[in-house]
Amino acid sequence: MKIALIGASGFVGSAVLAEALNRGHYVIAIVRNPDNIKIKNSNLKIVKADVLKEEEAEGAIKGNDIVVSTYNSGWANPDIYNEFIKGSLSIQAAVKKSAVKRLIVIGGAGSLYVEPDIQAVDTPQFPSDFKEGAKAARDYLNVLRKEKDLQWTFLSPALEMHPGTSGLRKGTYRSGLENPVFDENGRSVVSVEDIAVATVDEAENPKHIRERFTIAY
Repeated sequence: MKIALIGASGFVGSAVLAEALNRGHYVIAIVRNPDNIKIKNSNLKIVKADVLKEEEAEGAIKGNDIVVSTYNSGWANPDIYNEFIKGSLSIQAAVKKSAVKRLIVIGGAGSLYVEPDIQAVDTPQFPSDFKEGAKAARDYLNVLRKEKDLQWTFLSPALEMHPGTSGLRKGTYRSGLENPVFDENGRSVVSVEDIAVATVDEAENPKHIRERFTIAY
């Protein structure tokens, strides 16, 4: 499979890159700074492109079987909300123009429903440092739900998925749709490595066409 991976040098993107290459897929790593990718692999091609520029994104995407977007405009970005929305819409439009039909978006956990009408991002305990980015991912998901042409999937990580949970690849997980998946201790947690596992699983065997799903242990 030829996978166009947007944001391949980021926290999530680098994990997806490693997982896809380990499974023998050919990956086009789309990044703004190619020097940030240190992996050497015969199945890896690094392409420099700014996804905020639709034509650049389209050119990088064209000819692939699937696009996986781990795009994040940067948690420290003071304009993270607007730039995330702009970049996500640009990627979506570029995928459509490229004639690639399959798009997997790795979004946030903030849009998961912790109560029937309450999403995690709207609760008092949601971390303020991540609130604007989480709102952007939530609002973009609402846009994506209206997309009728692409075979899209939106993957929300567990409520706990951060650098402190990395370094563990179980290769197994439990999945849900609109609500967090909790373990016997009431935690919703997963490693970035297993988010990558779920992403490539979905790419290989689509089970969530035009819907959001989430995973945790």
